[in-house]
Amino acid sequence: MSLKIALAQINLLVGDIKANADKIIQSVIYARDQLDADLVVFPELSVTGYPPEDLLLRPDFVACAAHAVADIAQQTVGIDVVLGFPEQYQGRLYNSAAVLRDGLVLARYRKNALPNYGVFDEKRYFSEDDNTCVFELKGKNIGITICEDIWINGIVARNKQAGAEIVLTLNASPFHAGKIHQREDVVLQQVKALQLPLVYVNQIGGQDELIFDGASFVANQQGEIVFRAEEFKEQISVVEFEGNKPVKGPCAPLYNEISSEYQALVLGIKDYVRKNGFQGAILGLSGGIDSALVLALAVDALGADKVEAVRMPSRYTQDMSLEDAALEAEALGVKCHTIPIEPAVNAFTGLLAELFEGTAKDTTEENIQARCRGVILMAISNKQGKLLLTTGNKSEMSVGYATLYGDMAGGFAPIKDVPKLLVYQLARYRNSLSPVIPERVIIRPPSAELAPDQVDADSLPPYEVLDPILERYVEQDQSAEQIIAAGFRREDVVRAITLVDRNEYKRRQSPPGIRITPRAFGRDRRYPITSGYRGV
Repeated sequence: MSLKIALAQINLLVGDIKANADKIIQSVIYARDQLDADLVVFPELSVTGYPPEDLLLRPDFVACAAHAVADIAQQTVGIDVVLGFPEQYQGRLYNSAAVLRDGLVLARYRKNALPNYGVFDEKRYFSEDDNTCVFELKGKNIGITICEDIWINGIVARNKQAGAEIVLTLNASPFHAGKIHQREDVVLQQVKALQLPLVYVNQIGGQDELIFDGASFVANQQGEIVFRAEEFKEQISVVEFEGNKPVKGPCAPLYNEISSEYQALVLGIKDYVRKNGFQGAILGLSGGIDSALVLALAVDALGADKVEAVRMPSRYTQDMSLEDAALEAEALGVKCHTIPIEPAVNAFTGLLAELFEGTAKDTTEENIQARCRGVILMAISNKQGKLLLTTGNKSEMSVGYATLYGDMAGGFAPIKDVPKLLVYQLARYRNSLSPVIPERVIIRPPSAELAPDQVDADSLPPYEVLDPILERYVEQDQSAEQIIAAGFRREDVVRAITLVDRNEYKRRQSPPGIRITPRAFGRDRRYPITSGYRGV
């Protein structure tokens, strides 16, 4: 007897329980009526969206989720449903899955392994359980696991010991470069060893800094992928099992590392704007590589009609910067405004002239320029209801080469987790699709253009040196001596680490940004601002 299992890789909104429940019901009807499925599986905590964070501390929120599960069950006929929800049980809260059949909750599974590292802090909210859950459908015994369970040796094996012939896993597994390969490797090793097919359903969409990339899949007993949904797209698919063997279906190809990072950034912008109700996006377009990349990402995410750019030249802005910014806007079909900042800068320096008398010009005057630009952009954002995108990259955020209330002003920082060298790679990738970033922008030395003939290399090691040092210190927690032992010059290491340690206060005040590396600033890396620790 064949069994058809639908994988509901859907995009949910954290906290909007009613909308999520409606979407689940619509998906159930589609899986039953259009795909002829016997069972449809949804992602982890699909009723609330993931991660709900401290909403889980609200009893009314948890109760609302429980009511939604009951309502979905009442509307579930002719197909079984497995979905995720927070469950209050005997005074404890669990990250649970419910099996719904013909108006009733047939069974419940409570997550066994709770992740508490990186972006995860589930032990703050949930209790662990140690029981399995196996239910029968069309003569097949089906086990359930939730996300972290499959990363812990023994939990899938317990399902087999309990009689499971097929295992489902409900996931909200965030993206970072290379993560999909890690997931598949972990699953394939287990199913091959246990001779147990597994259905992996992952969430899709952007949630603040997290991106969920989908790529749901089915593996057979031999440890082979027999079906894979697309990355970064909503998709409800069905896989047929004959006995306990999944029938081979379409396997969507995976993006390579650079293209997957680009798609993650596009999805992150699209969902942040859409889910927060903005009318579109604006950004300052300098003629440099960072703002050029953000403009391309924004247009790919929202469409040219939803994006506006603003050129804000100063006395130090080179003609080629203005020309290149105009070319970028034209190539992408974006409306571009030009607002010189010199009158605003003169007004502020005039107001401060008496107080600053007798002092030499320094970064204070540079920062005034950046803050004038921030005021202009925020005013347009407020007036038009469009999200202001900041354009700083991870290298700059690491060493503090960004101005508070200036170029850091804004609501969302798309490339906050993108190192400078990767900015260039992503720009090259985007140009391979269609040429929208002038070659001169890619090859010219990077500069903030806040002082005469200024370039980044005046005060920083070359990015070919700086970025690997930052990766080792920020993402891998290597010490200065370890980095030096790897072949980097001591003076470069000391300079970079000193800047990273000194600028935690800036990063804490920066807008949220999209996570694409294994260790981003924000949920991943939580350092104290007031601290006596120094890496060198």
